Amino acid sequence: MEQVLRRKLHAYLVENNPDLLISLQEESKLGDYLDTLIQLVQPTIDQMLLDGKPPYLVQEYCLEEVTKELRPSKFHYIRSVLEEEFEPQLLQLQNESGILLYEIINLINACNPVFDKYNFSSLEEENRYLHYEITGAIKEYFERKIA
Repeated sequence: MEQVLRRKLHAYLVENNPDLLISLQEESKLGDYLDTLIQLVQPTIDQMLLDGKPPYLVQEYCLEEVTKELRPSKFHYIRSVLEEEFEPQLLQLQNESGILLYEIINLINACNPVFDKYNFSSLEEENRYLHYEITGAIKEYFERKIA
């Protein structure tokens, strides 16, 4: 059960939080991070299995629990702003082999003060002022890159 949950958590990070995944890999802390998250839900796993819950429900519930703090995805948010507001730059980055992922990670870092200001959460994800400020921060990032 734990190994399946570990694989699903890793896949979640690849899809939704590649910035965190790469950071953990660079620091050789990915295994410890995954182990810690699984240990947090181990009592829940044990109890749900004792209660006769099917393994797939246990996995879904526990994955949902351990990824709460990782949602919403800043990676997906930045990507959607790029698609909406910076299509030419996005297309250029897509044409440069392998660079898009790293540029989005750089943009997340550049936009973190704005995310922090709005306490980025699912409640704030639709906030138009957040969108405006993120758009401005991305514009500044691209202007600095060109200069």
